[in-house]
Amino acid sequence: MDDSQVPLGYPEGRTRGRFLSVHEGRLDVESAGHTHTASLTSEVWDAQPPGEDGRADWDEVGQAHIHCPSGELALWGVAGGPMESCLHLSEAGGTWQVRVYCAGREEVRRLAQECVPEGVERYLVHFWPDVA
Repeated sequence: MDDSQVPLGYPEGRTRGRFLSVHEGRLDVESAGHTHTASLTSEVWDAQPPGEDGRADWDEVGQAHIHCPSGELALWGVAGGPMESCLHLSEAGGTWQVRVYCAGREEVRRLAQECVPEGVERYLVHFWPDVA
């Protein structure tokens, strides 16, 4: 994995307390808990997907854009480092709109004080080309 396109590596520039923070070549998604395993579902769309904002089960929603020169994004866990596989956005680089949804934040915050929960905090991430 080549992270040379990311000038400021994590945790440098980390903004505590913000659900979604944007840095050049990097998006930080702040979990509500610690020492737990969250679930992540990502979807790559050809155009802006329909919003999920009407669903009451999302605790947080954030939107940003990211430039991805390689067409692939590396995923990192705070304690676990880089994941084994990358997220494939396209064959070529480009700029992408990103919408991140999260549910289970209060529950994982509470449970992480007592145990190591798995799959309680859930993320849905939509990517689509930035045409602006």
